[in-house]
Amino acid sequence: MQSVTSPAVARRPRAFVRVAGPDAEDYLQRMVSNDVEALDDGSACEALLLTAKARVIAPLRVLRRRADDFLLSTEPELGERVRTQLLRTRFAAKVEIEPEDHESWLVLGGDEILDERPPGAEVSEDELEHWRIESGIPRWGSEIDERILPAEAGLDETHISFTKGCYPGQEPIARQRHRGKVNRRLRVLEVEGDAAAGDELQLEGKTVGRITSATQEVALGYVRVEVPQDAVLAIAAKAGFARLR
Repeated sequence: MQSVTSPAVARRPRAFVRVAGPDAEDYLQRMVSNDVEALDDGSACEALLLTAKARVIAPLRVLRRRADDFLLSTEPELGERVRTQLLRTRFAAKVEIEPEDHESWLVLGGDEILDERPPGAEVSEDELEHWRIESGIPRWGSEIDERILPAEAGLDETHISFTKGCYPGQEPIARQRHRGKVNRRLRVLEVEGDAAAGDELQLEGKTVGRITSATQEVALGYVRVEVPQDAVLAIAAKAGFARLR
């Protein structure tokens, strides 16, 4: 009988904000970029909390626990920022917005599990980072901040619904999707030599991108969209090269 290999798992710090009350569904539907009304009890989606100009305040995972009870998870440093923003815009909505404490486990290639260690071999922080970079998953503070448009990081494909109603940032998001274009996109890079976050990427002496995260032989970086797929990019000031994956 063929053995089944358990998936790798990693403990990761997260901040949690509970949004609950009679108006919780309606309020979140008007505040975040994905369709929380479509969630069944126990299901979750990725979403963004955005400014009116579609700049990222925080990436979120929205878990619907019950009809009127949602749990938002985000990066540890963004928990209070999310809570403050939601409280500021709550107005007359009948909803409680409070922090909660949970232990979070990530199944690599799978879901986030709360308060119960899933089966599988636990990976180190370095192994988790290598997996994240190789998988092309952006992270707050590295690939995502207030300067990045969601489409540049590929978040329009994973964190945004284009069929739901209005939310802050919806108009510029839709306008960019249907009539505009981005000048750069987040790419996975195969690296030969040294590379580090912040290194510029050059093609024929012209800067065409920058590395945002790097580990052994692989990196993430923003690269201008006109760069050919088969281009060999020099890592500025270093004896290294990068190729688009």
